[in-house]
Amino acid sequence: MIQSPVDAQQAALDAAFDNSAVPAHAPNKAQVIRRMEQRSLSMRARIGEPQVQAYGDSPVQQVSFYPVPAPTELSPIHVHIHGGAWLQRKAETILFPAEAFLAAGVAFAAIDFTAANEQAGDIRPMVRQVCEGLAWLVRNARALGCDHQRITISGFSSGAQLAGAALAADWTQLGCARTPFLGALLFSGVYDLRAIRRAKPFSYLVIDDAVEQAMSPIHHVERVDTPTVLAVGESEPPEFQRQSTAFAAALKRAGKSVELLSVKGFNHYEMMESFGHPYSELGHAAITLARGG
Repeated sequence: MIQSPVDAQQAALDAAFDNSAVPAHAPNKAQVIRRMEQRSLSMRARIGEPQVQAYGDSPVQQVSFYPVPAPTELSPIHVHIHGGAWLQRKAETILFPAEAFLAAGVAFAAIDFTAANEQAGDIRPMVRQVCEGLAWLVRNARALGCDHQRITISGFSSGAQLAGAALAADWTQLGCARTPFLGALLFSGVYDLRAIRRAKPFSYLVIDDAVEQAMSPIHHVERVDTPTVLAVGESEPPEFQRQSTAFAAALKRAGKSVELLSVKGFNHYEMMESFGHPYSELGHAAITLARGG
């Protein structure tokens, strides 16, 4: 059967996002995920369980927080927004980066939030809860032994889209400064939902024109005043690479502070794994950002 041009375009789009269908993009996906989960378990056994704080009324609205041991002053804090294709994944499975941040004198937090499959495919409640969790940390930083003026954030994969949308939010409506973050590291993310809207692997998401416009960070670069590092793995699917390059270019055209890192030799899942290593390119960038440069 001859494939029509429309079908061929659809197949190409689907493959451009898919880390599983093209083995060359992530042949070790299952192994890397298992390693990250095991590293989180091992880290928690070594340094203990995080403090768990509620930032909202629903059970999922929690922050897992690791303070710097015996600080001599208010600590900077780094907050991570996890990925998972906008589906539910508990932060406890990706806490392993905390150890590297604590060793560098930086407190670490990870936010749990709702999922698209719990919201009839709508990602807007996810963005709202991420913003609420971040705002809670800003307001409560001092009580946690942290400096509210030294908060950095990161997001991986779908978490990068959520974090990017949060950067463009009106923070004054949440009782914060207009730009409450010292810096942001967004890696392996998507920043324009138009392609996601058309890709079959994400058919469980409900994205209309209004959602596409409101939730695509690339459409709101004028509101992003936080210095931002965008990173993508050299071995990631092409759409992840294209989106990172396009978002970086849009921020630069708008006169914003942005840096683009292409991390050689890493696929999508290896990017998240390397984030927890202080001597990897990504881990070094994250810790340097969190320590103020």
